[in-house]
Amino acid sequence: MTKIIIYTGLSLPFSEAKDILDSCDDIEVVYKRPIKRGDLNLALKENPDIIGIIDGVFHQNSAVGHKEILKVIKSGVKVYGASSMGALRASELDSLGMIGVGYVYEQYASGKVDSDDDVAVMLDSDSLEALSEPLINMNYVFENAMCENIITTQEKEELSTIAKKTYYPKRNYAQTLAESGLDNKTKDQLIDFIRQSKDIKKEDAKQLLKQIRDDLL
Repeated sequence: MTKIIIYTGLSLPFSEAKDILDSCDDIEVVYKRPIKRGDLNLALKENPDIIGIIDGVFHQNSAVGHKEILKVIKSGVKVYGASSMGALRASELDSLGMIGVGYVYEQYASGKVDSDDDVAVMLDSDSLEALSEPLINMNYVFENAMCENIITTQEKEELSTIAKKTYYPKRNYAQTLAESGLDNKTKDQLIDFIRQSKDIKKEDAKQLLKQIRDDLL
């Protein structure tokens, strides 16, 4: 029996995570809320074989530390990271054994993104619902909208600049578009595009779980 601990709930709800991993035979999966400093020491007492870090706290509590993750890796546990805190830490520790997965990880690993602000969101501590939009998602959508000729390169840069300068708990599409100089027709087209766009953090979270599942086959 393989024991897996997954820290999520924000980028990917527990119910959706279970749909991916719980179909596997001979595994036990424990789903935990976003990781914070000290959680991995407790997790080691549960004797896991695999730990997947998706979501973690940034400002509400101390963030999970590099030494904590390395201690877990040195103990023989495979540690995967994606989507949010997991992607950030994986980009910093991939050369030391942490396994990074997905678009957000690649953005950090390549140096295109270098701030935890890019994945930070305000959340409801009870429901784990995101109350703001992560910058990494917004820039992903704006880049794709530019490629689809919905907005120009200059308009994309303007939108990204507005979103970047906005304090993360207040960051959202409505506020960003309201501050921009886009005409109403372009705004309407972009809003339709946003509604149809993928949540890249969520997609990365799913990819992490699928990667763990495939590695077990």
